Amino acid sequence: MAQPPAVRDKDWDYLPSAQTAEMVSIDDRYGLYIDGKFRAPRSRRYQETINPATEEPIARVAEAGARDVDLAVSAARTAFAGEWGRMGGGERAKYLFRIARMLQERSREFAVLETIDGGKPIKEARDIDLPLAAAHFFYYAGWADKLEYAFAGVKPEPLGVAGQVIPWNFPMLMLAWKVAPALAAGNTVVLKPAETTPLTALLFASLTAEAGLPPGVLNIVTGAGRTGAAVVEHPGVDKVAFTGSTAVGKGIQRALAGTGKKLTLELGGKGAHVIFDDAPIDQAVEGVINGIFFNQGHVCCAGSRLFVQENIHDHFLDKLRNRLGTLRVGDPLDKNTDIGAINSAEQLQRIEGLVSAGLEEGAELYQPDCALPARGFYFRPTLFTGVAQSHRIAQEEIFGPVLSVMSFRTPAEAVEKANNTPYGLSAGVWTTKGSRILWMADRLRAGVVWANTYNKFDPASPFGGYRESGFGREGGRHGLAAYLKGPWS
Repeated sequence: MAQPPAVRDKDWDYLPSAQTAEMVSIDDRYGLYIDGKFRAPRSRRYQETINPATEEPIARVAEAGARDVDLAVSAARTAFAGEWGRMGGGERAKYLFRIARMLQERSREFAVLETIDGGKPIKEARDIDLPLAAAHFFYYAGWADKLEYAFAGVKPEPLGVAGQVIPWNFPMLMLAWKVAPALAAGNTVVLKPAETTPLTALLFASLTAEAGLPPGVLNIVTGAGRTGAAVVEHPGVDKVAFTGSTAVGKGIQRALAGTGKKLTLELGGKGAHVIFDDAPIDQAVEGVINGIFFNQGHVCCAGSRLFVQENIHDHFLDKLRNRLGTLRVGDPLDKNTDIGAINSAEQLQRIEGLVSAGLEEGAELYQPDCALPARGFYFRPTLFTGVAQSHRIAQEEIFGPVLSVMSFRTPAEAVEKANNTPYGLSAGVWTTKGSRILWMADRLRAGVVWANTYNKFDPASPFGGYRESGFGREGGRHGLAAYLKGPWS
């Protein structure tokens, strides 16, 4: 009987499946979006935004100075005192619903631009970031005319002008997390996107103009740290919301001390991912992969510390190493890509520095054998074993595709090790015992604890941390509270 031909590894290779970028139109130069119009910066300064997958310039984007920020805040103040401030919740809801629908209709355009500007895989921008961004606008549109029912005994009143500074890892999703509840509550907004990923925020500004949002309700000022500081410290801003690094968040808190401004901070994390010996192993491996390698590890709640129960440690690690070998690193616009480009040369340098520190401190490194593109900012998925709690890779946020693995014997030891961090943003637990999940959730010092899953978000569910991961919540009614006057403010 004839034997079937041997299957060679290359027969299982994925052929390129590139997403076309034809639906995206990128200008050579972008101004600031202030009072319903794009304007040249009074600072007369521009900076280039770079495609991290190719290292090629995409466009020149305005860098707002203090006078530009002052114009944006004044426009927001005028809109708050005028048409938007007098508008009923039902009318505001119409704008939010319209924006949500338009985001859905143009989601592929936004997803492609997000990938070009930020380096994340197109399948993540297309299937996760944009649907969730639209869902947040839908969710808060539903609350806009029901604010009096959101909090018992509280008369809902907006705070005024919200100054918002968002990071580069989820540009559109972070925009939605902040802009949607602020507008639903009746505030106006001055938003500063990250300097490396400003393009989708500027496209969103155009979308809101098409949706008929009154001038001054949303203003977008682009630039680097100086621009963000000008927004945060402007005396005309009533509330500041910041997502980013813990160091910058601490600086903002110091700058606002005594000013009376309301503040919410969503900062760094060093999430613990705990695997018990009764966990469904294959599903848990997938959960770990999603927890740390999603978006190249550029996730504040990434499960970057893995704790595996001692009696399954070696077996679990064998499966995890095998799974790492199947991850595809490369062109973010290829629909088969699992790990795209690191957001910037600066971030790549930080990742490389901390990985070198891990090796110097005695941890053992594993990386699958995979070719990286000749150009662009790329880093292989990385696994460290033999990690001690004192190692820098176990204590500092790497913000890249790097996982530190440790073991534990008992649930109490798992809790003690998981809580041995200055952060308090997220954690994950894998076990078939519901009682153990609840026991762990009560003891893990994290704002969010996932059970038998990881990195799952819903607009109705609050998200946030405490300790050096910040304070305040985004999502759900808690996200509305941050933009309303009340006993909590």
